[in-house]
Amino acid sequence: MHTPTVDIATRVYNHNWKIDPIVRSLIDTDFYKLLMCQFVLRNSPRTQVTYKLVNRSREVPLAERVSEDELREQLDHIRTLRLTRGESTWLRGNTFYGRRQMFRHDFINWLENLRLPPYRLKRSGRQFELTFEGSWPEVMLWEIPALAVITELSSRAALRRLGRFDLQVLYARAMTRVWDKIGRLSELDGLQLADFGTRRRHSYLWQDWCVQAMIAGLGEQFVGTSNCLVAMRREVEAIGTNAHELPMVFAALAETDEQLRRAPYHLLELWQREHEGNLRILLSDTFGTPGFLKDAPDWLTAWTGIRIDSGDPFELGEAAIRWWQSRGEDPSGKLLIFSDGLDVGTIIRLHETFWKRARVGFGWGTLLTNDFRGFSNTDALAPFSLVCKVIEADGRPTVKLSDNPRKSLGPAEEIRRYKRVFGVGKQVARAIEV
Repeated sequence: MHTPTVDIATRVYNHNWKIDPIVRSLIDTDFYKLLMCQFVLRNSPRTQVTYKLVNRSREVPLAERVSEDELREQLDHIRTLRLTRGESTWLRGNTFYGRRQMFRHDFINWLENLRLPPYRLKRSGRQFELTFEGSWPEVMLWEIPALAVITELSSRAALRRLGRFDLQVLYARAMTRVWDKIGRLSELDGLQLADFGTRRRHSYLWQDWCVQAMIAGLGEQFVGTSNCLVAMRREVEAIGTNAHELPMVFAALAETDEQLRRAPYHLLELWQREHEGNLRILLSDTFGTPGFLKDAPDWLTAWTGIRIDSGDPFELGEAAIRWWQSRGEDPSGKLLIFSDGLDVGTIIRLHETFWKRARVGFGWGTLLTNDFRGFSNTDALAPFSLVCKVIEADGRPTVKLSDNPRKSLGPAEEIRRYKRVFGVGKQVARAIEV
């Protein structure tokens, strides 16, 4: 289902609608969201949660950049969206990871009738307070579109100051930058690269262009995109497994310290019942990778691989290889997926370090789909670190420790408790790029 390439500069310049929707489809979201939503609908459908917007780049005054009225219009529009017949057919009948009918009929039926729940928005100083509350399967689907909307509104605000030729030059420079990156990456033997850039993209049109560029420039080295809508339209693989919110909520619901310690592994037992193959990827850093690997039951060593999403990727890649070796597994058959703040230089170094020692894959995010750094005097188009995280489950606070303490989330006393339970020692703080 190939759609023509859009002249992005002209499209931006001609923007004169009262509302030009940023998110136009319920499947303009990451694939792992739908996989997790199906899982939650089966295993924890009545859990009540709260998600909250967190701007980790506090120097970026979102409430001064983005109009509150425009933000409300965009969020209200998302609440009008319904799964279309074509989207439903694609989810029901497409092959994902070599498996047909990945999504159960009862889940698709539920998704066809879904209307995203209400949101709460107010201004707090230079930032917005944006929260979503309700049943977990419904609320979790707000995360990706909410982030995409705010990031694109910030981009639009900066673009309004530019004339037609300024925009043409801007996008020409940005396209050249992406194409130069792709050229460098195309020289890597055995590269396996996916687009993970939905949540903090410059715009939907730009993400779509970047995917087309990687299809053209990387060929089989480009393995797919996390964005379901782009995957459907560009006829590429939809990529993704699961994310931190699953262990965060399961841990929050634990009654005792021992249940807390076991929660991440109990979750993975349930996931294993539903999925096999490349969907069995460990996300080890929610409560610290060293402790997770140390206490992991032997059956987890049979899983396909590990995704490294915080901390020093070189150190943690080595730790994963040592873990597999210590448990009698051959790392050369395992998959290491790197997905934290990647850009070309880091991808090249990681590939050179681990290629042939393990199977290596990369989820390239913000610095693929939103690298407009240095293209304006104020750098107003530079990406910033915005997340939307679950902060409460059934009235209990959630916690994320991460392998980078600067990414930790939760009340201080709960963070201390989790560190004790999971045996987290001294951690090295790393700058959060995006």
